Amino acid sequence: MTELGKLVGYTVRFDDLTSDETRIKFLTDGMLLREAIGDPLLRKYSVVILDEAHERTIHTDVLFGVVKAAQKKRKELGKLPLKVIVMSATMDVDQFSQYFNGAPVLYLEGRQHPIQIFNTKEPQSDYLQAALVSVFQIHQEAPSSQDVLVFLTGQEEIEAMTKTCRDIAKHLPDGCPRMVVMPLYASLPHSQQLRVFQAAAKGCRKVILSTNIAETSITIPGIKYVVDTGMVKAKKYSPETGLEVLAVQRVSKAQAWQRTGRAGREDSGTCYRLYTEEEFEKFDKMTIPEIQRCNLASVVLQLLALRIPNVLTFDFMSKPSPDAVQAAIEQLDLLGAVERKEDQLVLTPLGRKMAAFPLEPKFSKTILLSPKFHCTEEILTIVSLLSVDSVLYSPPARRDEVQSVRKKFISSEGDHLTLLSIYRAFKNVSGNKDWCKENFVNSRNMMLVSDVRAQLRDICVKLAMPMESSRSDSGNIRRCLAHSLFMNAAELQPDGTYRTADSHQPVAIHPSSVLFHCKPACVVYNGLLHTSKCYMRDLCVVDADWLYDAAPDYFRRKLRAAKD
Repeated sequence: MTELGKLVGYTVRFDDLTSDETRIKFLTDGMLLREAIGDPLLRKYSVVILDEAHERTIHTDVLFGVVKAAQKKRKELGKLPLKVIVMSATMDVDQFSQYFNGAPVLYLEGRQHPIQIFNTKEPQSDYLQAALVSVFQIHQEAPSSQDVLVFLTGQEEIEAMTKTCRDIAKHLPDGCPRMVVMPLYASLPHSQQLRVFQAAAKGCRKVILSTNIAETSITIPGIKYVVDTGMVKAKKYSPETGLEVLAVQRVSKAQAWQRTGRAGREDSGTCYRLYTEEEFEKFDKMTIPEIQRCNLASVVLQLLALRIPNVLTFDFMSKPSPDAVQAAIEQLDLLGAVERKEDQLVLTPLGRKMAAFPLEPKFSKTILLSPKFHCTEEILTIVSLLSVDSVLYSPPARRDEVQSVRKKFISSEGDHLTLLSIYRAFKNVSGNKDWCKENFVNSRNMMLVSDVRAQLRDICVKLAMPMESSRSDSGNIRRCLAHSLFMNAAELQPDGTYRTADSHQPVAIHPSSVLFHCKPACVVYNGLLHTSKCYMRDLCVVDADWLYDAAPDYFRRKLRAAKD
């Protein structure tokens, strides 16, 4: 046994528990990438293990290229060799081996128990209804000691299904075991997430409704049955429109097998796939790497900070499209982060400062702009609140109570100012947990916001930024947000709908927004979620003139394109 932070430590975004004594360090792919900006040869390390490689996150894919280059350079310089071990439960082995210069492959036999797989005979038009039917069919036929894991796509879907299952479970015939239904998703309060690992009472079945967080990240004991809807919520980016949305889509075959495997971790199990065998055969073999379906502005900023001379020729394992790279360069140019020098793309002094923050470029720019509007303290709080999982917890069964309690915090100027109001109230009661419970605030995430804010503030101090507060002047805060989020703007149309200012894409205000029942003329938003409609999330009311002041050339071009 060793004390954490001594021989063994970890570094994640906004939290570093290591020391000079640390010899084994666990860290996220994003943090290793940030270390590489300061030291491209990764001289502190003799061995780098890249785990869960099949997930192919945007940071992991960049890291493959950085680690490969560091290994090659260290060999050329005669330095201590860098050993690289890539680990994964499922991956395209040949592609990885080929990419790492014909690296040898070692196969380890897993201890998975036999799993019976059942597919539907017909395609399911309503996967939620099919999942509901499957859960209660299992519940009525299987012994109560055997638990069920259902894969759904997101919080709203899970909460709605949780309520439906609980309502039905109250009216089951005599002789049926009791059922305890537990939701599981990233923004759920930590104490409620931990409940899924506790054994159900005797004669009671546990049914867990989860996002893909339960695919590989965790193992839940007692799972005998898996119900796989075959759906997942994933990012999709269109360089043509500049829109990055979260959309519900089919899983890949690799994801389907990961989900199936959850039923055989402790004993033989059963997986009910709510799609036909023919549909399964049409799934992509592997999940499309995030780097090929995301906005690349952060990646390009990091590569330029690494002094990669030509982003388009960087050694990606799966190359993103030239259009996506070009769109990222244009975004960074609009944010003032890049310039051309002697036919080479380099970071501007502002771009270098933006790369110092472990944030999306638009948020880095928001912080760096804040002194101009004398609201750095408030902007730090807002960016911190948007950099963690939701600090608000809204159980559907207590919707009326939640709305009543939240009224005192709501700002007619949007979600950013509402979140700021909640954070201030949290600080006024010194993070009291009872206050959090009464106000449906996730205390753990709120404490994380405080930590994030402290670290972002430290970076600001190192950059010699003046730390001013706008006090009660929310206009300056909204102006600052308008000047950095101008690419995420939407305007109210004469017919009462909204369209994005750049691509004229129809969008709607998400029901969770405090502006849902309002019709402000102009808003900026943080992101888009595509379900039945394309919804804007996290909105702030702004003046259209502020947007034009922020980027006059950009809006002139968009206006001309719209007329043409």
